[in-house]
Amino acid sequence: MKHMLNLYFLGVVLTLLSIFFGLVESLEALLDGPSPGSSWTTRGQLASPEPRKGLPDHPSQPRGLQ
Repeated sequence: MKHMLNLYFLGVVLTLLSIFFGLVESLEALLDGPSPGSSWTTRGQLASPEPRKGLPDHPSQPRGLQ
């Protein structure tokens, strides 16, 4: 029974270590900033005064009725 309890605690410790190292790697990636090819937007991109180059805004009326 004691052997099984030791194996259980070993599994718990390894699981916690795995979670801890996963969090550390995630925080490291966040602190380093996104890579150049990444699709994540930064705060600077969100606060940029330039309009996005995407689809144009839809007019309230169709163009033929103006």
